[in-house]
Amino acid sequence: MALSDKANLPRASIGIMGGTGLYEIDGLSDVQEILLETPFGDPSDPFVVGTLEGQRVAFLSRHGRGHRLLPAEINYRANIYGFKMLGVGRIISVSSVGSLKSDIRPRDLVFADQFFDRTRRANTFFGGGMVVHISFGQPVCPDLSKAAFDAAAGLGLKAHPSGTYICIEGPSFSSRAESLIYKSWDCDVIGMTGATEAKLCREAEICYATMNLVTDYDVWHAEEEAVCVELILQNLGHNIENAKAVIRRTVAGLGPEQGEACGCSQALRNTIVTSPSLIPPETRDRVRLLVDKYLRP
Repeated sequence: MALSDKANLPRASIGIMGGTGLYEIDGLSDVQEILLETPFGDPSDPFVVGTLEGQRVAFLSRHGRGHRLLPAEINYRANIYGFKMLGVGRIISVSSVGSLKSDIRPRDLVFADQFFDRTRRANTFFGGGMVVHISFGQPVCPDLSKAAFDAAAGLGLKAHPSGTYICIEGPSFSSRAESLIYKSWDCDVIGMTGATEAKLCREAEICYATMNLVTDYDVWHAEEEAVCVELILQNLGHNIENAKAVIRRTVAGLGPEQGEACGCSQALRNTIVTSPSLIPPETRDRVRLLVDKYLRP
């Protein structure tokens, strides 16, 4: 049954977004599936809520179970808003990426901290008579990203603590010319989802970190096999167990509440440009969960 009443929803403090296999983490208990209705439509899949390492967590399959949705077909706004409805204050996103650097090898982990966005999709909750300009100079939560990187390093995995992620529309992979240009721009990895998620998490005042599982060298590397689905799945299968271990270790080390030092939980402060009296009622109602604390008399 779909749920939209916040009062009746289970609560979680940490969100995990990625493939379906991430649900199968040893130690996850008290599991229930929640199908949410949001003001922005339906999320990609039901949320799987449970307890992991003593923390309440919510998992979501970004592309839907069975990988049914193209990157441009994902309802990013519904996904992030759904996490917000469940009370999530921190999201760890897991995705596969291609490498644009020789020293970032397939099966490495990259905790990207910057984005170059080349997509053309909806990437804001606002508009419709309400103008909001968030700060995005530091796109990910430094505290959450460091916690995840430290967890990976503590497990002895080859991990990179930072990097620039170029986000393309897809669904096709790059041409060789595009790949070489992205490399010349000093980008580190290439993917199709991260920038959109990061912008929406900032607007939702959710801490966001992205753990990127390197599967290939895109198509720029003349001496390596060009990116293809078979290669991605082969390397992703190896990396998914590492990702589960990193998630479990990260969750175990986080406190139950979102930290205040990073500033993510106050990201909308002083960003609403439109006078409250001029915001259309239907627009304000749609984003009430995000902005009410700033628009109350």
